[in-house]
Amino acid sequence: MTKIFTTLLLPILLTTACKNNESSLKLWYNKPASDWNEALPVGNGRLGAMVFGDPARERLQINEESIWAGSKINNNNPEALTNFKALRESIFSGEIKKAEKIAEADFIGTPPRIRSYQPLGDLLINYEWADPVDGYRRELDLASGIASSRFTVRGEEYTEKVFVPAVSNALVVYLKASGRGRINTVISLSRERDATVKAESDGRILLKGQIVDAPDSLSGPGGAHMRFCAEARIRAEGGDAAVEGNGIRIRNASGILIVLTAATDYNIEKLDTDASIDPASVCSGILDRAEGMDIKALENDHLEEYRDIFDRVSLDFGPDSLNSMPTDERLARVKKGAADNGLIALYFAYGRYLLMSSSRQPGVLPANLQGIWNKDLNAPWNSDFHTNINLQMNYWPAEVCNLPETAVILADFIKRLTIPGSVTAREMYGAGGWTLHHLVDPFGRTGVADGVWGITPTDGPWMTFPLFEHYLFTLDTGYLRKTAYPVIKGSVEFLLGFLTMSPEGYMVTNPSHSPENSYRIPGTGEPAMLTYSATVDIETVNAVFDNFILASEILGIDQELARRVRGIKFKMPPVTINANGTIREWIKDYEEVEPGHRHMSHLLALYPLAQITPRTPELYRAAGKTIARRLANGGGHTGWSRAWIVNFYARLHDGDKAYFHIGELLGKSTLNNLFDSHPPFQIDGNFGGTAGIAEMLLQSHQGFIELLPALPSGWSTGSFRGLVARGGFVVDLSWEKGKITNAVIHSKKGGQCRLKYGEKSFEFTTRAGGKYNLKGFLSGS
Repeated sequence: MTKIFTTLLLPILLTTACKNNESSLKLWYNKPASDWNEALPVGNGRLGAMVFGDPARERLQINEESIWAGSKINNNNPEALTNFKALRESIFSGEIKKAEKIAEADFIGTPPRIRSYQPLGDLLINYEWADPVDGYRRELDLASGIASSRFTVRGEEYTEKVFVPAVSNALVVYLKASGRGRINTVISLSRERDATVKAESDGRILLKGQIVDAPDSLSGPGGAHMRFCAEARIRAEGGDAAVEGNGIRIRNASGILIVLTAATDYNIEKLDTDASIDPASVCSGILDRAEGMDIKALENDHLEEYRDIFDRVSLDFGPDSLNSMPTDERLARVKKGAADNGLIALYFAYGRYLLMSSSRQPGVLPANLQGIWNKDLNAPWNSDFHTNINLQMNYWPAEVCNLPETAVILADFIKRLTIPGSVTAREMYGAGGWTLHHLVDPFGRTGVADGVWGITPTDGPWMTFPLFEHYLFTLDTGYLRKTAYPVIKGSVEFLLGFLTMSPEGYMVTNPSHSPENSYRIPGTGEPAMLTYSATVDIETVNAVFDNFILASEILGIDQELARRVRGIKFKMPPVTINANGTIREWIKDYEEVEPGHRHMSHLLALYPLAQITPRTPELYRAAGKTIARRLANGGGHTGWSRAWIVNFYARLHDGDKAYFHIGELLGKSTLNNLFDSHPPFQIDGNFGGTAGIAEMLLQSHQGFIELLPALPSGWSTGSFRGLVARGGFVVDLSWEKGKITNAVIHSKKGGQCRLKYGEKSFEFTTRAGGKYNLKGFLSGS
């Protein structure tokens, strides 16, 4: 890379490239939600609610992150280690059906399934109006994190505000009448099962319960398990309040403030319930601290904390001429083939909002398959932590989109999982270190779940990637030493004990599996899943080894182990290309059962890893052919899979194809409230899509910062502020007619900054806290 030195690159103060246009940061509708998929989400990382905005029978469906059915149990199959050698030999000899029988009998978890994440219940507000409602509007303002609705009755305006302040650790609902208007309503809490509700004369409503699991040999022991509680405190401004059944009736109030919180007896330090925790006392303590705060104080506290995070980043693609159109109508236009860059910018901001609302303190668990929002006692896929792409995808936007604190929640959880994961490594594979398979729950079940497709021993190593990415973006060596490095080292120790020599003389994983996909056994044509060293494993193991070697150098420790790892790396099989020019998915060039499969795990090396780049031209071209073949056979048909394709094309520097697939993501896999649809709702597609938009504008995985690497022709004008590159650099940038007009680099840590824009490249030294205008670089002077 050519070095150019210029005095124009001096630290200067610069007005930011763009500011959030608050009028364009609203999801809004002119009618209440008709079902859950139209309700609007609010959350603070621990508590979440779906707000329907019904002016007659308002419903807020509420979640608390740790309300899960099930219990802590060792689900490692006790026969696994005894039969481990036989399983490997069967796979190596090509006796795959024999291997599958061994796997089914001796490797699937005991029990093989987990139980579901569950809702807390509903907050119900039943209004009593003497006349029809008019002038209705509801919205979610991303700039403030507040969901609201407003309408008029007899000429008086009524408003409802809902937000979940992290500082107060509670859900806040404020109902207000204007002028001479008055509110008459009954407020109550409810839950479908396992709970009782009681209203008190002092305006409190208590919901207490304990999940009672039915005995189920597939999911674990039955019995009374997790205890939980919710408490709402209701204050009426004027009027009268009285107990009515299990609710509070309020008459003739000019305003009503509801502050609600919830708690369970879950203890993340134990990955288990804890009998010493009293959920009711936890709720009382939280609400006591908020006692006496009026709506203004609660809202101000919320806005100060919320905006400090949300306002770090903004993005626009020029004026949004359609922001006066309801969001569902805009989405309907896109579904019919219309372009809407303003909706894409809103979708991007919404993705950031969803991540910070489902994964930040006071929360302690990472965002699950539905973030934090779930209405079902038995959710789709149990709303679990799926670790064969989905949990990883949830955190793809965390670093580049300037939400690093969300990734810390994930890192802490993974670190805790290394304890049961070490039992899985030892009891199933006779290895040191730790691992897990394709899903986990908050109780730390790390054995094989569901079926043969759950035999994915390298999903533990895969989960180390976001932990190391957090270091690469922040350069926080304290975090690296304390959190990321021990997890990565434990993963390396597992792999060193798990890898074995193949008949071809390579060090390989066995058993192995390309997530949820199947190939045809040569000769018989029968479908099969098990293999050795599927390509995703080759890529994963190489990445974990590379990360460990670099981390050990940075910290100056474990040099002997790093030398051993380097030696093993040289014995790994290469990633190869099939006869049809695509990346090989398995160890051999097998026929695919489903050429358009939703999983594309053999392209992990392209994204989010950095093993396939323009520096590996043959693999780079083959990656493009692989994606094209998947799509030609119906691939990308789920929301998260389509989102992954956006990121792939961004890495291939094909902005127009990435842009097309953003349109497909919105048009085919997005619900009216902009939730991603698998179907049904699954939040990973939101996060993958958000990351993909950022990846089109800024990349830093090759050792330099690339500006507008995949800008589509459809984004001729735009600007962003606050996107983050590896190395602790924050970038502000604007462009017109497809050309950068202004760019600023903010250096958090100092050090060398390497830039690339088109054919231009540039390197310069920065100091911590410096701001650098790139006008000279951009003009070519």
